[in-house]
Amino acid sequence: MARDDEKPGDIPYTDLWSRPGFLIRRLHQLHVAVFIEECGDFDVTPVQYAVLSVLYRDRSFDQVSVAAEVGIDRNNAADVLRRLERRGFVERVASDTDRRAKLNRITDAGRAFVEDAHGAMERAQTRFTDSLNARDRDRLMDLLQKVMLDNNDSGRARLKTRDED
Repeated sequence: MARDDEKPGDIPYTDLWSRPGFLIRRLHQLHVAVFIEECGDFDVTPVQYAVLSVLYRDRSFDQVSVAAEVGIDRNNAADVLRRLERRGFVERVASDTDRRAKLNRITDAGRAFVEDAHGAMERAQTRFTDSLNARDRDRLMDLLQKVMLDNNDSGRARLKTRDED
């Protein structure tokens, strides 16, 4: 069935602006740019800050659990954790229950970093959706979460959802 903006015989999704995936990818690019502009003084990526935010909650996680908490593959998680460890923000400690397992936890320097960078991260989030009023911003967040959760099992790296805590 043709939409109002399509001519009869048009093939759906030939216009990039009608593709949700294209728009979401572009929004991701723009968000990363805004995040880097706001957080540039901290030399941190959105994924690195997400990992630190997870560890900031006073929990220790193995690499696979960090990946699930952030929704990245475990190899990417390992790389991010190594980079954060080199900066002194994360330390690896032996598990109390499994001597072979290593847990990652935030250091005092990492905790201070999260607190110092929080304002810049918050500005990036606010700036990114600043053109929306509060109602539209809430609706956008609801819709983004719904689409993400409805498709969570389709990705290479499944995100652990809030219900799974």
